[in-house]
Amino acid sequence: MDDERTLSLVRRHAEAGRVVFSVCTGALVCGAAGVLRGRRATTHWAAFDLLRFFGATPVDARVVIDDNIVTAAGITSGIDGALQLAAHVRSEQVAQEIQLDIQYAPEPPFDSGNPDRAPPAVLSAVSARYRPLTDARRLTARRIAARLGIPES
Repeated sequence: MDDERTLSLVRRHAEAGRVVFSVCTGALVCGAAGVLRGRRATTHWAAFDLLRFFGATPVDARVVIDDNIVTAAGITSGIDGALQLAAHVRSEQVAQEIQLDIQYAPEPPFDSGNPDRAPPAVLSAVSARYRPLTDARRLTARRIAARLGIPES
């Protein structure tokens, strides 16, 4: 979030109307670049509340497409987003061909892949592991929000 070279690249792509696709907490980089202001976006659940620091409208979804900005929640959501983007820029058939080619037919062994469905003990353990990283990201996000002139809500 502090690498100006990366942030400039993201800004240039977004300003040129090129698709900017973030997966997981890559949305925080997009936010730090200023391209999420006034846009709908998602990110990994452990960083979801940080989107507000960048002027984004947080959307609890696996994939959010807002004009040329595509954000995907957790890592596996990136596959969903890539398929949606392929359908958007090419066609549904092309996206389905890609899906078949990579044999993407998820059958998760558990239904704990989202905080609202994970057992409380699982959510607590994973949240505890993320807490130090999330706290550090929050400090960075607050600093960047101030730099971008986005009031803390």
